[in-house]
Amino acid sequence: MHAPANLPRLTDRHALFLDFDGTLAPIQDDADTVRLPDGLADSLARLQDYLGGAIIIISGRDIRDLSSRVPGSLWRAGGHGLEICAPGEAPADGQLDAPAGLMAAMDQAVEGLEGVRTEPKGPVVAVHYRQNPDIAPLLKARLEASIADTKGYKLQAGKMVFEAKPGSANKGKAVESLLTQDALKDRIPVMIGDDTTDEDAFDVVNRLGGVSIKVGDGETRATYRLSSPQDVASWINDQGIK
Repeated sequence: MHAPANLPRLTDRHALFLDFDGTLAPIQDDADTVRLPDGLADSLARLQDYLGGAIIIISGRDIRDLSSRVPGSLWRAGGHGLEICAPGEAPADGQLDAPAGLMAAMDQAVEGLEGVRTEPKGPVVAVHYRQNPDIAPLLKARLEASIADTKGYKLQAGKMVFEAKPGSANKGKAVESLLTQDALKDRIPVMIGDDTTDEDAFDVVNRLGGVSIKVGDGETRATYRLSSPQDVASWINDQGIK
């Protein structure tokens, strides 16, 4: 991994893809309390002008939830890319939901487990266990069994979370799709993320000759690393945009 000082500088040829939780905003015990740090929205707006609008926030959060936490002037991709809003576009009123049978099975799987919380995120279902880390092996086994009969769904592990998601909910596929948009076509992708789901995007960005940046510790297929969301904010502010 290269030191942060060696990260490439952005030019108007780049498209910048940013994860939200753990990348732009520090992770909190309560996901509902996560928000952009003070001043970062203004920094993103300045950088967006420089990049000709080519900033995309790509998150596992539902698009309506994500849009309530980041400026609507940015591209937003929610549900790991299942739903996309262009700058200025409001999310549709109707929310996609996970199959009712899947929700019931997952609720049953976590019943009686202390410190475990289920969070529906549109068609994606997250199960958080940050308050009981030791439960991970048992929780994983129960959840894998609970989704086995739901066609097209798989379980993915993240930072103190398991997510049941459709196969089409994939940040790598979302990056490829977004780069076909007229406003983003022929740009060099830069992806910054901190979690397992971001590795799919790193793979695509690396294949396309872009820049992949992992936030925090842990194994990764990214080619650069930043230590924390604070370092991400400093890097954004250090792009020479006045």
